[in-house]
Amino acid sequence: MATAFHAIAARPRLPPAAFARLSPGRAAGKLRLTLTAACSMDTASASSSDATKKTATVFVAGSTGRTGKRVVEKLLERGFGVVAGTTDVGRARGSLPQDPNLRLVSADVTEGADKLVEAIRGVDAVVCATGFRRSLDPFAPWKVDNFGTVNLVEACRKAGVTRFVLISSILVNGAAMGQLLNPAYIVLNLFGLVLVAKLQAEKHIRSSGINYTIIRPGGLTEQPPTGNIVMEPEDTLYEGSISRQQVADVAVEALLCPEESSYKVIEILTRVDAPNRPLKDLFASIKQN
Repeated sequence: MATAFHAIAARPRLPPAAFARLSPGRAAGKLRLTLTAACSMDTASASSSDATKKTATVFVAGSTGRTGKRVVEKLLERGFGVVAGTTDVGRARGSLPQDPNLRLVSADVTEGADKLVEAIRGVDAVVCATGFRRSLDPFAPWKVDNFGTVNLVEACRKAGVTRFVLISSILVNGAAMGQLLNPAYIVLNLFGLVLVAKLQAEKHIRSSGINYTIIRPGGLTEQPPTGNIVMEPEDTLYEGSISRQQVADVAVEALLCPEESSYKVIEILTRVDAPNRPLKDLFASIKQN
């Protein structure tokens, strides 16, 4: 769908924590990788004085989805270790990159927090890029986009993972925005009230005490980027689109620039006439309510 959709944010419950919480005594099986990265998508122009060295491993839920796969690829490109959660390891092995810094684990967000704990134990952050698949089950959106996300947040709390990035959607708070008659809001909610389910999951994250970044993209496209990213505060954008590749860029940059992105809900889409600004600056421009 070419229209956009996203919503809501809350006050920080805890002061923003540094992203890299390094522990040299972690399990031997954990992927480790030292990376030098500047908080800017233009790495070619980033000065070495701005770069920071960190060891980071990220768990990606929904890693074989159309957006999640791109998140995995971007993380590997930027030097992260990746633990890819999937309900079908065989399928994931055939669709994800062959990379020594990628580990596949069986993980189903709908099966409860306790089963997810072992999958995410020892990682530094979680990116949730899950989304329900259309089926005859009318409760599928709630099982995945609400309860599944809540399960993942609770698993993070149990495992001591304190950084969480959620890829949600614009118009999730459409009712409060006066967008009840917006065609995108109507059509998307025909599928089991999926936007309402996403909004409830967002509320849980914001009350959990976890350091979060909630990303609400507009209508997702498969095409390469055709414009520059526009980033606005929650409950601002109600139409527009963005490529999945750019959504993945924003998710990874949120991890690289925690001071600018922590405890924020942002909405994104692209416009051909928008200025090309570094994502770090876009994150810094958002003032959370």
